[in-house]
Amino acid sequence: MQNKPIPWYKFPMVWLVVGGPLSVVIASLATAVVAWKHIDPVIATTPQGELRAADDVAAKVSPKDALAPAMQGRNHAASPQR
Repeated sequence: MQNKPIPWYKFPMVWLVVGGPLSVVIASLATAVVAWKHIDPVIATTPQGELRAADDVAAKVSPKDALAPAMQGRNHAASPQR
């Protein structure tokens, strides 16, 4: 009486070892597709205070102006007003 070898796909442990990483790869690809299809536009403020796409005003805006919201947030977190 000879035992036939069992095919690899009939072992449950194989599906745990292969299925976990495979599901992570599929989820990351799905996330990348969603991120690529729904790209948020970059919006900047002109020196006159108007909101426009950043392509129009990228060279005109000072680097210090770009850090203003971060500085205000940092200062507010350090000493919140009541």
